[in-house]
Amino acid sequence: MLTHERREQILGLLNKNGTVSVTELAIMFETSESTIRRDLAALSDLGKLNKVYGGATALSEEFGKTEDRMEAKTLKNVDEKMKIAQYAVSLINDDDSVFIDAGSTTYLMTTIIDNCRASFVTNGIAHAKELAARGCRVFVLGGELKESTGAIKGLMASENLQSYNFSKAFIGANGVSVKQGFTTPDPDEAMLKAAAIKRSFVSYVLCDRTKFNKVFAVSFGKLDAAAIVTDRCEDEMILENALVKEVN
Repeated sequence: MLTHERREQILGLLNKNGTVSVTELAIMFETSESTIRRDLAALSDLGKLNKVYGGATALSEEFGKTEDRMEAKTLKNVDEKMKIAQYAVSLINDDDSVFIDAGSTTYLMTTIIDNCRASFVTNGIAHAKELAARGCRVFVLGGELKESTGAIKGLMASENLQSYNFSKAFIGANGVSVKQGFTTPDPDEAMLKAAAIKRSFVSYVLCDRTKFNKVFAVSFGKLDAAAIVTDRCEDEMILENALVKEVN
């Protein structure tokens, strides 16, 4: 196979799947991984794809590698996040058993909740403090503390979560895309988010518009696993494949 033919097929696979890996391409085209890396580098130089560690992603998606500290998150897109939080709070009823995930938008929820007849479970330290200060009944999961975000995570937290059933869960996400679904950079946090969604009658992923078409290392659910609450979504594929509530 000629080089340009192989590269055209690589782009075709990217358009179809959103991501490709060096290993799978080497097997598919029966060539070396070094050859595939050169192909991806050349296509990246031409602006045809995003080259990432171990493979590539389509231009419509950005591969995220790092996560901001909680202090930085709370300063970004504040107006949009507050509108999302206000709508999310409006969904909480007196008799609800609610899981609130650690995150900046979910934290804003805890600052405006005035319905403390519901019961709350959270893995966010700041979230729990705010809920308790507002007179709410709140339970905190046990597990490993992630210093940068104030989130409780890991296997112990996921096992602790199995004791609860929720009527509603409000989950944060770092990235949302059609092919990879809801993603986050931390495997332990992904485990907890997925467990919370499974334990909840209905789940909502809260994300502002900047999270769309971003992909992080670990998926914790497909788009049909939860409804999306956002300020605005302009991606037609996401709108076609997910239940999206725009609050703007």
